[in-house]
Amino acid sequence: MTVTLHVDKFAAYLRMLKDRSGQGYERLGRRAGASGSSLHRYCSGQSVPADYRVVHSFAKVCGASAEELRELHQLWALADAGRVEEGHAEAPVVPATAPPAPAADVTPRRRRGYAALAIAIMILLAGGLVWVTADGSEPPPGRYADRVLFSPACQPPVSMGQHDECVTEVQSLLVAAQGRLSVDGSFGPETLRRVTAFQVMAGLPARGVVDEATKNALYDRRTSLAAWPGPVVEQRIRAVFTEAPDTAVAIARCASFLDPLWVLPNTNGSRNWGIFQISDARLLDLGGTPRQAFDPVWNIDAAHRLWSAHHDFRDWPSCSAALQDPRSH
Repeated sequence: MTVTLHVDKFAAYLRMLKDRSGQGYERLGRRAGASGSSLHRYCSGQSVPADYRVVHSFAKVCGASAEELRELHQLWALADAGRVEEGHAEAPVVPATAPPAPAADVTPRRRRGYAALAIAIMILLAGGLVWVTADGSEPPPGRYADRVLFSPACQPPVSMGQHDECVTEVQSLLVAAQGRLSVDGSFGPETLRRVTAFQVMAGLPARGVVDEATKNALYDRRTSLAAWPGPVVEQRIRAVFTEAPDTAVAIARCASFLDPLWVLPNTNGSRNWGIFQISDARLLDLGGTPRQAFDPVWNIDAAHRLWSAHHDFRDWPSCSAALQDPRSH
């Protein structure tokens, strides 16, 4: 399926939501935090937004259901995957509270992933079967033979809500990369977190769906999800938060279960990262990236910088409230 067709399907889905809402582009734009002209370009297939949050906000104001949001996310991921190559690229719409795009999300790296996508073509040569890659070289025997994710059944991106052998393969590969998750064949929140973390650590766009570049990275086995265990994380927190070690550990445990690679999506399409769940907006303030936020040393030190501004934990209101609620003990 060509990138142009993906863009057309994405645009058609946006138009369906827009038409169903009964509202004009300008009004929807004001409510979604985007210009009406930008929304018109997206709905007409002239461009694809680089920032999914714009898409999410638009869909929400159009009244999209949770199921529709999941489907729209997959369509956006497919369309965005080749937007630069096909001329649909558009500079990201970055609101004041949004972080800059991570340096790892650059086009050359993306293109290398897609080059590997041209999976070996079986041809009859000199009386024998030969695997031929996109650049004409012959890979080692069997390199692609057992790659379930490149089978016809797994050709669309593997994504949230899916339950099949493709998800089982993704989960098994994440476990092989030292990711902590269950292998149950169900793409739920746990798998979404690990896929997103894997993409960040692999230097790929963190779309949360297993696209072609992510499949290649999973099979290449060069990316590790090994992370500090909870006791080591707690020890580091206590060493940094000498003024309030017990509360700091409790806040981090509430936010991420002391998991350095914890990712939490927000309803507005942004995300929180790492042990202290530092938000996209805070990452911008701190001059950090999602990959840095996965580094326990950087994350804990950054959280202490936030704490030092007022000597309290106001940046974690939900966890602070939970700690003060006697029912939480």
